[in-house]
Amino acid sequence: MKRLFVLFFLLCAAHYSYSQTATVKGTIVDTLNQLHLSNAVIMLLHAQDSTLYKFGRSDESGKFSIPELKEGKYVLVVSYPTFADYADTLSLSANAVKQLGNIALIQKSKLLNEVVVQQKIAAIKMKGDTTEYNAASFKTRENASVEELLKILPGIEVNAKGEIKAQGESVQKVLVDGEEFFGDDPTLVTKNLKANMVDKVQLYDKKSDQAAFTGVDDGQRSKTINIQLKEDSKKGYFGKVALGYGTEGYHDNQVMFNYFKGKKKISAYGIFSSTGKVGLNWQDKDKYGLGTDEFSINEDGDFDFMWRGDELDSWDGRYNGNGYPTVQTGGVHYNDKWDRDRQRVNTNYKLMNLSVKGSDANNSQTLLGNDSTYYNESTGDFKNHIFRNRIDGDYEWQYDSSSSFRVMVDGTLDHKNSTNYNASSTRLNDEMKNSGTRMTTNIADIGSLNSNIFWRKKFKKTRRTMSFNFSENYQQNKGKGNVDATTTFYRPGLPDSVKILDQYKVSNSDMLNLVGNLTYTEPISKNGTITATYGFNWLNSNSNRLSYNDSGNGKYTDLDSLYSNDYNVTSFTNKVGLSYGYTKDKIRISFGGSAGLSDFTQEDQFRNHTYNRQFVNYYPRAVFRYNFSQYRRFSFTYNGNTEQPRIDALQPLVVNDNPLFITIGNPDLKPSFNNRFNASFNDYKVLSKRSIWVSLGYNFILNSFGNRSVIDKGGVTTSQTVNINGNQTGWFNFSFNWETPIWDLRIGPGGRMNYTKNLNYTQGILVNTHTYNPGLNISVSKYEEKKYEFYLRFDANYNASVSSLKTNVQPNYWNYYIEGSSTIMFPAKIDLRTELEYNLRQRTSVFTSNNNVAIVNASLTKRIGKKDDIIFGVSVNDLLNQNVGITRSIYSNNISESRRTTIQRYFLLTFSWNFSKFGGSTAANEENK
Repeated sequence: MKRLFVLFFLLCAAHYSYSQTATVKGTIVDTLNQLHLSNAVIMLLHAQDSTLYKFGRSDESGKFSIPELKEGKYVLVVSYPTFADYADTLSLSANAVKQLGNIALIQKSKLLNEVVVQQKIAAIKMKGDTTEYNAASFKTRENASVEELLKILPGIEVNAKGEIKAQGESVQKVLVDGEEFFGDDPTLVTKNLKANMVDKVQLYDKKSDQAAFTGVDDGQRSKTINIQLKEDSKKGYFGKVALGYGTEGYHDNQVMFNYFKGKKKISAYGIFSSTGKVGLNWQDKDKYGLGTDEFSINEDGDFDFMWRGDELDSWDGRYNGNGYPTVQTGGVHYNDKWDRDRQRVNTNYKLMNLSVKGSDANNSQTLLGNDSTYYNESTGDFKNHIFRNRIDGDYEWQYDSSSSFRVMVDGTLDHKNSTNYNASSTRLNDEMKNSGTRMTTNIADIGSLNSNIFWRKKFKKTRRTMSFNFSENYQQNKGKGNVDATTTFYRPGLPDSVKILDQYKVSNSDMLNLVGNLTYTEPISKNGTITATYGFNWLNSNSNRLSYNDSGNGKYTDLDSLYSNDYNVTSFTNKVGLSYGYTKDKIRISFGGSAGLSDFTQEDQFRNHTYNRQFVNYYPRAVFRYNFSQYRRFSFTYNGNTEQPRIDALQPLVVNDNPLFITIGNPDLKPSFNNRFNASFNDYKVLSKRSIWVSLGYNFILNSFGNRSVIDKGGVTTSQTVNINGNQTGWFNFSFNWETPIWDLRIGPGGRMNYTKNLNYTQGILVNTHTYNPGLNISVSKYEEKKYEFYLRFDANYNASVSSLKTNVQPNYWNYYIEGSSTIMFPAKIDLRTELEYNLRQRTSVFTSNNNVAIVNASLTKRIGKKDDIIFGVSVNDLLNQNVGITRSIYSNNISESRRTTIQRYFLLTFSWNFSKFGGSTAANEENK
């Protein structure tokens, strides 16, 4: 009986065991020809020791089935003649039927090409939100720059101007070992650091400092590249000397020296040039100068004030392609970390001596009602000079694991002088109204000192933080100059009277702004966080502008009170804010805002008038972000922003620097409120290098700042800023980029549509102008390592404008733009580079002149030395001698076209020497400083 029971038990166990077996099914196909492969061998190996467990073959249709498999982990191997073996791991559970679908085999003849691709893919690692490239896996020529390395990294594009795009978006920052280098100038890093110094290139979306600290996502991102250097490249020195001298006195000389020792970096550079190369982002007025500045309240509800200036001080100290520049500029950079990276410092000093001279011509039309149009023609010469000193520093101390202290300071000193001569004439239809000449001179000394102090504290509870920041801004502007103008008025069409303006003008302005903000974040759930803020803002500014007439003895002592004013602004703002943020998996949501109560006092000390005003400012915000995957995301943002009028628009001053265009301040201006809606979608595929980017937005403004202008019988325009409702803008942009299998060409089509509705008053009539700017573009590029590269882009843009004053006058036209560049790397280390910019502008009834311009630049260089560190060359700028600066503008009821002198054809002989010496890996004590 016992034996029968045991036999029965064994039979049941065997039956149960058989019923718990698994099955693997699939189909074997030829990946190239899409054919089903019969009689392929399919083997299952034990994952633990790679011993054969079972095998089978595919049938005539390529299908296979291997049944009665035990639960466990296996290695599936597929083998077929002339094809590479396929291997994959499997985990089988009881009773499972594993459907593998199509298993694609690769022919061995194609395998070598695939291996090259796979090696490049293997050189890319995904670390969270960071894409990391192993620089050693991407070969570049000897002594290549970081820019050349970036060009061959999948997903990164560099155009002929050095502008960088990554995964379809513009790169805004390029860091070195996580630190800004010379004020975060990308070109300095990419063109001067060498590819063989790089260990890793990291690409990521950098969060705002506040979001990185609190852990609360505020939706703000900036596409960032971090160049991580090799350890042996952090101990030594390297640099470059480049000399160029050419025809007509053109020259372009540069020198740069870098000394690295562990975490310490010291760099210096100098540029002496007349070719338009004025330095490192000096054109960025927000960082390096006082340009067309203004007083307003920023998006955080804080007052900002900087003096906009007048026509005497209209030059912002930048070279924008207008005229002939000569520059001497240089700088020094230092950064270091110590105390086990708990303390760091980053500082820069820069100076610049820039002179620009040239001429321009402008034709404009101002549309009026009743089929009337004012035509203005003017020509001018200018001569500008600036000497600038700037220093900035950034110190941070992480004094424990949860707290940090940071101080940032920058200061600028500018000395500027300008001379401008202008001759103009104005017609009403065919009738001459005025003609005249004007000479202005100006000398200005401008200084600024800005500082910021940050304190941040993280508590034990995740996302519970507190931070405080205090900032100080001080600016001072002292200017003086002369206006000498003679204007002849006509009636009707014949000279009637002459008006002479001869004045000496003095302008002194200063501003002190103190701002403090306290921020507290508190988690209220696993995924939700509340952010509360309080801030204060105190502002005091003064603008004293005086005009003096000639007293008759050549001295300017007769004060002209009509064109003089002494104005003071004082304000104090308290603001509070509250917002909620939610983060879970792929979703980021935040909404809230802040409100501020501002006491605003405007004192006209010249006329003893006081304006006391009070404003309530609102700043609502909403952010929605959805990450479908690491490289596919959608975002939507809304910002409501109260903006205060500029102080020069408020100051009740009649400005006559241009006697044909008078401006009057309006102390009764109300704040405007701007509603901004933005949505964007981005998708990027690493393996196929395909990117899609779509963006659209819409703005509408309540109480926006517009102009009310009146033109008198003599053709003199008087303008004043007023509040207007109805201004709005909208836009849509898209770009699509991928690498084709044909010759590995990178193709990028794109398009855009911009719309603007602008309202202004002219002759008491509300003028409504609609402007439309659709456009399409496509680019093609290819980079073949050590052989050649080329880039070609075509843009087609249509400009259409309709004004309610004259619907029959529509200055619509097409503008075509072709940009191209190529480099051919010949044997014997000879490189030929060419660049093309071709502008084709349609002639119209308004724009009748020939405006087509083709600019061709070329250079031929020879590399010598064991490391290609010496380069001789010859180059030509504007080979066809067609570079003529032309700008068309349509704004409200004004249409204009400007021409300016620009740098044209010249030849240049060049020499450059790249030098370096590195002393091996850094010492251990450097790492532990």
